Amino acid sequence: MSIPTSVLAELLHAIPNWRPQMYFKSSLVALSHAMEDQVLAGEESPLVIATFQRERFYRQEAHRYRRIARRTEQVYVLSAPETDFQNQSGEYEMIAFDHEDALTQEWHLVVIAQQYANCLICRERTPQRESQRNGMDSNRRFEGIWTSDHRVCSEAAKILLDRIVQYRPELAEKLAEAKATYLSDSSEALPSAPQQFPTTNPDPFVNRLVNYLQVGQYKLMKAYRAIAAQEQKERLIHLMTVAIRRSLDPQKILEVAVEQLGQVLGACRSIIYRCSEKDATATIAHEYLQSNITTVQGETWLLQQNPFFQMVLDTRESLLVKEVTTHPSLAEANPSITQLVDQAGITSWLFVPVLYQDRLIGMVELHHCGSCPEEWTKDEIALVEAVANQVGVALIQAESYENLEVLNQQLEELDNTRSNLVAITGHELRTPLSTIQICLESLASEPDMSLELRQVMLNTALADAERMRTLVQDFLTLSQLESGRVEWNPEPVSLDECVELGVSHIRAHTAQSECPNLKVSVPDNLPRRGRGTCSRVGRRWSRRRRV
Repeated sequence: MSIPTSVLAELLHAIPNWRPQMYFKSSLVALSHAMEDQVLAGEESPLVIATFQRERFYRQEAHRYRRIARRTEQVYVLSAPETDFQNQSGEYEMIAFDHEDALTQEWHLVVIAQQYANCLICRERTPQRESQRNGMDSNRRFEGIWTSDHRVCSEAAKILLDRIVQYRPELAEKLAEAKATYLSDSSEALPSAPQQFPTTNPDPFVNRLVNYLQVGQYKLMKAYRAIAAQEQKERLIHLMTVAIRRSLDPQKILEVAVEQLGQVLGACRSIIYRCSEKDATATIAHEYLQSNITTVQGETWLLQQNPFFQMVLDTRESLLVKEVTTHPSLAEANPSITQLVDQAGITSWLFVPVLYQDRLIGMVELHHCGSCPEEWTKDEIALVEAVANQVGVALIQAESYENLEVLNQQLEELDNTRSNLVAITGHELRTPLSTIQICLESLASEPDMSLELRQVMLNTALADAERMRTLVQDFLTLSQLESGRVEWNPEPVSLDECVELGVSHIRAHTAQSECPNLKVSVPDNLPRRGRGTCSRVGRRWSRRRRV
């Protein structure tokens, strides 16, 4: 069965001069718990009517209503079923209503005793789907009435009891008994305006209410603070990720990081610079300033002489110096550091290292330049550390990209060299091979060739064969050099002998008419003996001769 009419609308129709107020779900939970606790703490047996939008909400409070049922027999719980909630009579009366019923968007709790009465009649204004998308169930908004006026509470109870009898007609007799026992005389006029609690001597219910609201508000503030910090962290990380994807330029990445950190944390000065453990100084190229703060962009930043920088190097962790001017390490530091602090006006100093695999590649610094020291919270420091980690990854990616470009260029040059080498090799081998082929074909086809001409042909073929052997040997040596498999067997040699061996090799492989007039002159200041491989000297001189 489904009833589309709102209980709040019916109640406001009965008291037209009353205006509903706005409540968040967290406030309704506190009010409901306070009303339930008043029943549990008292000695009376009141009428209790509670409605739940969904069965899962009822399950969270079911244990409280089992305790309330031990106090009174007039307990009615209404809910939209999801699993096994159904119409039944047990410790208390359970009434199931349809998912299209108006009660699925409402929150009601009515408690009426002989000495007191309280009612909470509200209707949700924020759709549940929207609240689920936002992930903030406690921020769901309701409008309604909360009062302790006995006549208004009786009217609200009457509306709910009339609905219950439509859902479960078999309870008509019990509901009539509840009306006769707890509800005020219907002939008495309803109040035209809400009445306030007295300002003095509040009852226990008000004390419990204040306690619940204070605790609830404190938890809510903590939750909001944590959510805000997490949102800031995720937004910064997202911006860093977008900057990395858009560009691998480390300068642009550092510029984005320092700007976002300065805006989010509100530090007087934020700087990021690249450095290593062995750097003595660093140049400040990226800075974000608040108004009326002196810039340090372009300044040379002392590192090795800075005691705080050295502390970060030793611990590999962030360092917060709350009061820089009174810190003992500054008194013992180089006067140039004290001068730097005075010129920059640093009161509080935060260092966050940019690390990659425990290797320092940069530093993030936040400066507070006010008259009073500033202490950044753990969440804020964790946020800066998260950004520093992203900056480290970005810098390494940019560095790897630069190295990859250099390697690609080297590989391209090597590939061109190999192509040229293959072309040259083919040309160098083709010439002697053609000569040998012509000589052998001539000897085979000319049996009447004179002995002198035969000898010339043979000598030419042998010379070109030696030339081919030398070329092949040179290429084998080159291949061994590239693969690192060449074996050197150095031995004591005389410089004069090496020179004479090279000269004789040239004369032996050069026609007398073509042989130049060689003069050997070895400077006296050169060592006469050393270690080397004489067998390679001839080939070296032979290659010099061909060039």
